[in-house]
Amino acid sequence: MNLRTIGLVIGREYNTRVRKKSFLILTFIVPILFAAMCFLPSIIMLNTKEKTKEVAVVDRSGIVMPFLENGQVANWYDYSTEDPEELKGRLDELGKDILVVISPLDSASSVSVATYSSKPAGVDFADGLSRRVSDAVEDYRVKSYDIKGLREILSNVKAHVKVQEYTLGQDGRETISESGIFMVVSMVLGMLIYMFVAMFSGMVMSSVIEEKSSRVVEVLVSSVKSIDLMFGKIIGVALVALTQFALWIVLTLAIVGIGGAAFGPKLIQKTQGLDQSQMMEMASMGTGYHMEDAIAMMQDSGLKTILTTLQNLPWAQLILAFLVYFILGYLLYASMFAAVGSAVENEADSTQLQLPITIPLLIGFFIALMAMKNPYSQVVWWGSMIPFTSPIVMLARIPYGVPGWELILSMALLLVTFALIAWASAKVYRAGILIFGKKSTWSDLWKWLKQK
Repeated sequence: MNLRTIGLVIGREYNTRVRKKSFLILTFIVPILFAAMCFLPSIIMLNTKEKTKEVAVVDRSGIVMPFLENGQVANWYDYSTEDPEELKGRLDELGKDILVVISPLDSASSVSVATYSSKPAGVDFADGLSRRVSDAVEDYRVKSYDIKGLREILSNVKAHVKVQEYTLGQDGRETISESGIFMVVSMVLGMLIYMFVAMFSGMVMSSVIEEKSSRVVEVLVSSVKSIDLMFGKIIGVALVALTQFALWIVLTLAIVGIGGAAFGPKLIQKTQGLDQSQMMEMASMGTGYHMEDAIAMMQDSGLKTILTTLQNLPWAQLILAFLVYFILGYLLYASMFAAVGSAVENEADSTQLQLPITIPLLIGFFIALMAMKNPYSQVVWWGSMIPFTSPIVMLARIPYGVPGWELILSMALLLVTFALIAWASAKVYRAGILIFGKKSTWSDLWKWLKQK
């Protein structure tokens, strides 16, 4: 290989791609989409207010209606003296959206509930109604025992115990942890590495096919060795990928930072279970709460645990491992995709050849999903060692803690496999890039591989 020639190919590939409109469009659109993913769910949830439903209730049990208090979800109207069958046909006339029919109490002191409406009532309405009816039945059963103070006794018996997780370091230091955070970080890292490796490796194949179909490659190989051309193209696209990835990070952080400064305080105020006005109201009431108590309640919430867990993650190891696995994983798959691209003249013909290559990527992604729940299983361990799946699976394992020797072994296996695959792909590329007018098969690729 001629390093100077490879450098020229890298420069050509890099300059050509970063000047394309598609590169510029993706560079600015993707950060906006990432930022939107951060803010839109909260904005949609907070600003999507459902119209208050007008509900007619036929309560045959006689115990539920007192528990149906008007609110933002529904206004309840007592039609217990009316015939439900007649009411079904008069809902529009009465200006009601839903008819709720509650059966008489049965031998087990329970009831059944049915709703009738021209449009689906919705999950929130059904859940809210179910809770209120359950409260009414529970209250009736408690009263039926005629035991003084039974409700208070049952209330005192109920308990909700939260498990506080701690991770012990090798030095014996305890750190607060939250399994849900590990799961989210694991999922995000696995998805990112899968998406980037698949996208940029496919970009290499498209570039090879484009040059071959336009016959530009004939001119290039007359002055550049095919192996130099292939590696120059792979490295050039890798530099484009790293450039675009760096820009995505910077732009996404900038957009999220600006958006957070503009909308963050408002979103936090709305999403907090107890906002400042509620705290003041509690402090002014004779309920035993004071402002300090309310603030302490907020500080003791899960937010503190989440932030502490994020702070204690091995971010330096995660970032370094992400770069190493992305680069090696990309080089491994880009070599194979380049070989496939050299064997065909259009994207349609590449489907059959690239399928066996993309299957390991998909398998790695599915194993990474398993790693979120059981990062220490045998399947996940082997998935993090096998080079064709390790870039995705190992990244999903790292948040849970991975011994150093496993990381080194996994990276070494990936590096050696890349070297072997790159050597094989170069042989296929050298033969296939100049073959036209023939739909290549796997047997053809095997034949080219055996050529000296």
